[in-house]
Amino acid sequence: MKTTIAKRRSIFPIQFSDKEVSDSQLNELFEAANWAPSHRRTEPWRFKVFRGEKKTDLGRFLVDAYTKTASKFSKRKSQAIAQKIDLSAAVVLICMKRDEKESVPEWEEIAATAMAVQNLWLTATEMGLGGYWSTPAHINQIHDFIPMEEGEACLGLFYLGAFEGSMPTREPSDWREKVQWYD
Repeated sequence: MKTTIAKRRSIFPIQFSDKEVSDSQLNELFEAANWAPSHRRTEPWRFKVFRGEKKTDLGRFLVDAYTKTASKFSKRKSQAIAQKIDLSAAVVLICMKRDEKESVPEWEEIAATAMAVQNLWLTATEMGLGGYWSTPAHINQIHDFIPMEEGEACLGLFYLGAFEGSMPTREPSDWREKVQWYD
């Protein structure tokens, strides 16, 4: 597992191959995500998967939302939004559904959702799939495109695709600089 953690990287849609991501692969990713811990077992993570024509519709919506909200419109950025969607085998909305009883602080449910995404991401890495989590500025408008349940919020998009290159490498900073010991 440590090897998979060290190999996990953001892989961008421009790096994806044309190879499809199968239903069984998607199912495996979401099963892995579902093992994430959550306080009081609220399991707040929700995923909405877009492929095919619905993915194209999502791309149109995101370009339109960007166009309407950008303080300084950039045609290049607008085209980049559409291209990321188009090059992805699937685009997953990462959502969090707040516990109706609010039995835990909201930040814990956001953290649990992030852990579910990490499980998904690590599993994707093991499967030779690439992806990355992005939170566009206009994500708070997504409810205008797809209905959200009461207490549900979208935390971002996960762009997913097959990846056939070698994983980029990096060396993290020294972990010892981030740990304090109290004995």
